[in-house]
This record gives sequence, C-alpha cells and structure tokens, in this order.
Amino acid sequence: MFGITRNPSAGDAAPPDDRDGSDESDGAGDAAEADDSTDAAGATNGPVTRRRLLGGAATGVALLGGGGLYVANELDAGFAGYEAPETQPIVSTRGRLDESDPTARSGSWAFGDADAVVLFVHGLGADAESARDQAYTARLGLAAATEGSTEADALPVIGYSWASDVDWGPAKATADENAAPLADWLVRWADEDGRPVHLFAHSLGARVTGATLGELADRGRTAVLESVSLFGGAIPHDSVAEGGRYGPAIDALDAPVYNFHSREDRVLGWVYRASDRTRAVGHGGVSDAAATPPDYTDVEVTDLVADHYSYFEPETGCLPRAVGRIGLD
Repeated sequence: MFGITRNPSAGDAAPPDDRDGSDESDGAGDAAEADDSTDAAGATNGPVTRRRLLGGAATGVALLGGGGLYVANELDAGFAGYEAPETQPIVSTRGRLDESDPTARSGSWAFGDADAVVLFVHGLGADAESARDQAYTARLGLAAATEGSTEADALPVIGYSWASDVDWGPAKATADENAAPLADWLVRWADEDGRPVHLFAHSLGARVTGATLGELADRGRTAVLESVSLFGGAIPHDSVAEGGRYGPAIDALDAPVYNFHSREDRVLGWVYRASDRTRAVGHGGVSDAAATPPDYTDVEVTDLVADHYSYFEPETGCLPRAVGRIGLD
C-alpha cells in the first residue's frame, strides 16, 4: 500500500497503539479524505521491485498546516522481485470502466484440469505491469506453501488489474467503482466455467472486495465465491463488523471470509491510521470478535509477516498458514 520515509522530526517513534479505542469510525475516516493528498502514480519502466511489486508505496509522510496528513509521492522502485511471464492470466478494467464490457482478458487461460482458481486483487499504486507481477508472486507463494506442489501444478492465479496507480483518495473511489465489473466477472465465471474461485485481496484490494461483496448480495449471487481472504486489508477495522460498511455483505456471502493481519505491518499501524483516522483491519483485526458475521475469522500472522509487502511472498509470507485455514493444502 504505502512506503514510508520518516518525517525528520518524528524520529523512530512507534506507530500508534491500535488498542486504545480512540479511533474514529469508517465514516470519519472517509470524511478525512479532503485533507489527504497522495500521489501514488509513480509507475516506472525499470525492473520489477519488491516494494513496487508487493503493494505499491508512497515514499513520504508529511504533517502539514493544522495537522492534515499528506501521504505522498512516488512508488519505490529500488529492489528486485518476481517478474511475471506474458502468459500470466489477467482480467483488467484499466481505462474500461465506462465501456459496456469493462473487463478485458490477457495471458493464457488454459487451466487444464485445475479444480479451482484463485483471483488476486492488488492494492494501491500498482500499474499494469506490477499488477501482473503481484498475481504471479501469489502463485509462486501458493506453490511454496502447498505440500508437494510446484509452480507447474499450483492452482492458477488470475490477476484482477484495476487503476490503483493514482492518489489515495481517487484510488479509494476507483476501488468502489470496480465493484460492479468484478461482480459481473464473478457471475459470468460461475455461470460459464463453474470452477470454485478463492479470492485473495491485498491492501486496498480489500476495499474492492468489500464493495464487490455488497454488489453480489444486492444481486442475490452470494454463492459465486468459495472463500475470501484479506491480506493486510486497508479498510477500517469496524467496516467488517455486523453493523459496518461491509458486514451485511459478508454475512450474506455463502463462503468464509478470512482476515490475515499483522501487528508488524507498520504501514497500516502508522500511516493508514494517521491518514484515514481509523485502525485498519489488516493491522489488528476486529477488537470485538463477537460483533462480526459468523463466517468471518481474524487470523493473526504477526509471527510470519514483518511488513506490509510480504504477506504472499514465497517462503517468507503467511500463505503456509493461509492455505491450511482456507483448505487449499
């Protein structure tokens, strides 16, 4: 989601304690958007890099004026990562949201005898190239996490590519605008292919996902997903509760929802909380588990995930735990 360059005056201060109960609600966080200005569009044409690959990032945090927070600029493009082949399957809405069919396919869609697929929804700051690379990385992570599996026989991972390489406020609006196109695609897949879909969402991809679940609930198509997994979800912690923004849609879904969260995720624990004035579900989960829908589960992965970018990395992320919870092992 974000990368961090410390404000020189901030030193090494720890992120806010997200257990103090002083945060504002989802609505308050959204109201704060008028004070936020983020330029996350710094797409580069160089080699795939770890921060760019695994979430997209801002490189600056500055407190301005009367305390309004600006999370600013430029994706970090300075480290190595995994580069996807051209065959990586992608469904994209980039530049197509106003078209009659807003989704376009690319890559190879020959999935052979695979008995299920994974749909990966990326977060903030991903251009078309990095969206493809992230989906490929998730497939490598699944192969490494699944006993006896190799890249060749791992579950297919389809990347859902959306125009998140914009400022933070517009990116949230674009995430919401992707609800209907993604719901359309899921319904069409269920009707035409029928193989189960496990949806993985990273960072701001959780907002795309939450809005899509609402769209599916409105259409009465709540059985098109086999499972939903949020990794470092950049949405308010209370939005998944029964009375929250996405709670009713989660409750209506005929599938389990897992929230893999890490208190070592300083991007969510510090930058997200300061910018949106609320706690992220991907940092500490939901404070009151009794308030969540029955099929929603928080899964702590603090011991496995040390930052915002490695949730689905091969070897170092939390996919070994995730595949066991989801039932993909």
